[in-house]
Amino acid sequence: MTVTLLAVPDEPEETPNSKPRKSRSRKRANGEGTIYQRKDGRYEGAAFVPTTAGTYKRVRLYGRTREEVRRKLTKALEQADQGIPISAESWTVEQYLTYWLDNVVRPERKPRTAQGYEGVIRLYLIPELGKKRLGKLAALDVRALINRVRAQCLCCKHGVDAARDKPRCCALKGGQCCESHPSVRMVQSIHAVLRNALESAVREEVIPRNVAKLVKVSAPKYKVNRGLTVGQARDVLKAARDERLYALYVLALCLGLRRGELLGLRWEDITLAGCRACDGEGGEVDGAECETCTGSGVESGKLEVTQTLQRVGGALRFVCPKTEDSERTIPLPPVCITALCEHRVRQAGERTDAWEGWQDYGLVFPSRRGTPMEPDNLRRSWGRVRAVAGLKEMRFHDMRHTCVSLLLHLGIAPNVVRDIVGHSDIEVTMTIYAHTSLDDKRAALRKLGDALG
Repeated sequence: MTVTLLAVPDEPEETPNSKPRKSRSRKRANGEGTIYQRKDGRYEGAAFVPTTAGTYKRVRLYGRTREEVRRKLTKALEQADQGIPISAESWTVEQYLTYWLDNVVRPERKPRTAQGYEGVIRLYLIPELGKKRLGKLAALDVRALINRVRAQCLCCKHGVDAARDKPRCCALKGGQCCESHPSVRMVQSIHAVLRNALESAVREEVIPRNVAKLVKVSAPKYKVNRGLTVGQARDVLKAARDERLYALYVLALCLGLRRGELLGLRWEDITLAGCRACDGEGGEVDGAECETCTGSGVESGKLEVTQTLQRVGGALRFVCPKTEDSERTIPLPPVCITALCEHRVRQAGERTDAWEGWQDYGLVFPSRRGTPMEPDNLRRSWGRVRAVAGLKEMRFHDMRHTCVSLLLHLGIAPNVVRDIVGHSDIEVTMTIYAHTSLDDKRAALRKLGDALG
């Protein structure tokens, strides 16, 4: 048998001058993304990432160099591996704020809160940030917003000066700005509304993080010593003695009720146990002074805070109290029971005088026709009382501060004071409302001096 051997040519040896063979590049797997150079010289990267709608979307990233695009692409793929989806829609800040206001705030928050949020969004957030893409909003944008708001002149922004017959501020050619800037509290509110909106977007997986949290805004510093002294409180009650709302001032000082809680108070929320005429068990009050309660020292009465009166959208409305802790039951001391009994007798006379014009809402402190009282009417009454008592610029709300401060000064436990006035956090009771008088400090230092000999 003949065997034929075929010569196998030797592989050519590589020489320094020979060209290297081209190696086949590995094909990129699905999900790794791709990077290529555009005709304009810039680089573009693309990859498929999960979206909030449960689908995958091809995103495109751009940069001046391949390395810049590679970093962006790597970051996008890392977020995808962590299960952080991108928005299925390309929201602008204005579009999302509108959606958040209609679908989250108005159904979940109280009308007054929603009204305040709407004003901040309409006047500040949309004009300043509305056109920006929500996903591209950065901490620097939020800081720039805060700085612009702080520097704004309110006269110019709202057209106040331009509407005057004789402009006095920026609307006047060559005029000097009146420096009417937003308060620290207003700036804090604007930041808080944006932060809450972006936090909702994070929870609904519209954006990966809340950039507003990265920006810190200084909080307003509340002044102390805004409450009344015992002598000033007595002057208020003395000045209000002839007012038809005398009982309202008694409740404000003794129970620390808010203005809206007082104006929304109903007789059905009050139990004046022990007096058949006043608690409704014995029929209507006939106009005579209630001898059962006046000066009797009855201590079994109570008051329940179940609603508050607020102006929302230009109309007075009864709404739920400010917080869950604001719904509370408060025992009535004798001074409050006496004032309420006298007030009910007086109100029966007003109802008789108004007769057919009386509209019975069952309110403790209504208008002279039985309808909910305009807060401006209470403000005018307080203005008279404040002037007679010589309290100058003291606010009506400062009587609430007074109640807290005096109770703490009398040695009442802070948690009891918190429950009486309806604070949600005891820190509010101790830091904002409570204050230490100069006499308290003097007595404390005297004790320290005595101890040191």
